[in-house]
Amino acid sequence: MRLRPAAAVALRQFYLMRSSPVRVIPLFAWVAIDIVLWGFITRYLNTLSAPGVDLVPRLLGAVLFWDFFTRVMQGVTTAFLEDVWSRNFINIFATPLSLRQYLGGLVLTSVTTSLIGLLVMLVLATAVFGLPFFAFGLLLVPLLLVLFLFGIALGILASAMVLRLGPASEWLVWPLPALLSPFAAVFYPVSTLPHWMQAVSRLLPPSYVFEGLRTVIGGGSFPATTLWGGAALAAAQMLLAAWVFARVFRHAVRSGLLARYSAEGSA
Repeated sequence: MRLRPAAAVALRQFYLMRSSPVRVIPLFAWVAIDIVLWGFITRYLNTLSAPGVDLVPRLLGAVLFWDFFTRVMQGVTTAFLEDVWSRNFINIFATPLSLRQYLGGLVLTSVTTSLIGLLVMLVLATAVFGLPFFAFGLLLVPLLLVLFLFGIALGILASAMVLRLGPASEWLVWPLPALLSPFAAVFYPVSTLPHWMQAVSRLLPPSYVFEGLRTVIGGGSFPATTLWGGAALAAAQMLLAAWVFARVFRHAVRSGLLARYSAEGSA
């Protein structure tokens, strides 16, 4: 795949942000609020817990990782929705741009926006609340990669849903991370869940990340099988999401839905 057309899709998002600084604020504002809120909650809970028990890595660390995943997913969907709101699909696909290059551009946009959010969270969590984030060392790379791959998968799948169901369905996109969080076992072990929820949890790569993190924080070593299982599952789901988006896109082209796509609705 040629990277230049994909980079052009990402560059368009940069121009949008440059022309409207208000678009830049959400890149770091909400994650900063989350870190500050949970940071003070964690400090308070530390005063109530037993001596020697530090809840900062368990709670604030979990919030940081989950917010990173959320930013990755929303980086894809927001870039896609910009084309929905501006009714720009016909202009984009009248060019030689392929579908793979378009999705690649959405992913490049997500990489940039999620890294900005991650940097802001790291500065606040480590400098203000003393989160020992870098104590995980090189283990951080595969952990963040699993969350990144699943965030891309969910973002592409949510974009396909909007493309198929119409612009009004964008309101189903924003709550998706919150709906998945009970199954992802962000703050508690998977064993806490009922059996049917545990079955769903095993299908979500973030549950492998957070289970492994709790093992490391508890003094154990991160099980390699857990890490590789989560990574393989996330990669497979990303490919599946891209396949679903391609199917939905071809349907939209054949049915004429793409040409009729507007902010008011589509059928």
